[in-house]
Amino acid sequence: MDFSQHPRPDEAGILEFMEICDSFYPPDAVTASIEQQRQWYDALCSRFDRPLPDGMRTQDEMVMGRIPVRRYQPRTIRTPACLLYLHGGGFVVGSLESHHAICAEIADHAGAELLSVDYRLAPEHRWPAQTDDCYGVLKSLLAERKTVVLIGDSAGGNLAAGLAVRAKGEGLSGIAGQVLIYPALGGDLVSGSYEEMANAPGLTTADVSYYRIVLQAPAGDPVAGPLAASSFAGLPPAFITVAHFDPLRDDGRNYAARLAEAGVEVWFREEPQMVHAWLRARHMSDGARAGFSAICAAVSHFAGSN
Repeated sequence: MDFSQHPRPDEAGILEFMEICDSFYPPDAVTASIEQQRQWYDALCSRFDRPLPDGMRTQDEMVMGRIPVRRYQPRTIRTPACLLYLHGGGFVVGSLESHHAICAEIADHAGAELLSVDYRLAPEHRWPAQTDDCYGVLKSLLAERKTVVLIGDSAGGNLAAGLAVRAKGEGLSGIAGQVLIYPALGGDLVSGSYEEMANAPGLTTADVSYYRIVLQAPAGDPVAGPLAASSFAGLPPAFITVAHFDPLRDDGRNYAARLAEAGVEVWFREEPQMVHAWLRARHMSDGARAGFSAICAAVSHFAGSN
């Protein structure tokens, strides 16, 4: 195998994780029907399910009468801030179930209530349905005078960053921070990590292109692709973590740099041995475990529960 064309990490735990993931998907999975992709994804997510932390309570609710959310309440709440979690899945797959244990563990670590949003998915619902659903939930929390920490992985990282841009544009206050986990932020698909990691395990540049085509978000819109923002000043402080072996890596790198240049407080972390979607490997990979601990510390910092 030509390593330059098929870059791979060498950490044992993440290699085991990749092997398990590969067993759930055929090589041409992205060409399968949407229904089939969702079935594969749900099966994969359930493979990494974990028991919820002791004392964690959850409740499914509707916001604005139409947007499903799941509320997580840890046994000990140490802050009035609320965490808003937006799941990954390319805007096409993912649900309240797919990130259930992840949300519970973050809420437990931070000692904070967390809401996970079951936003509408493409292709049944094209952009901006996804951001509109999430923004509706955010505004309902801010209307309750809640301080909110935005959290999202992959497509959810895109949505979280986009919500911060929307809130700034509308003059909304109350977002204490944004935690973006290997986010998709609107990079050019042809340079930097999109070229270097075009055939990375877990997510390829062709996959990213496919998901963009399905979503049909307008190019150059700063909510759909926050890297296109005309100004980065005044956005909430951010913690951005990326995986080295990921075509989306430079989206996070470049966004962190532009936030810093604009005077926004930003922490940036690159996981040298990680691949896209490494959150699921947090209990089997040393690198993922350390990365997840850093995420939880950042959430706790923004939520004021350190």
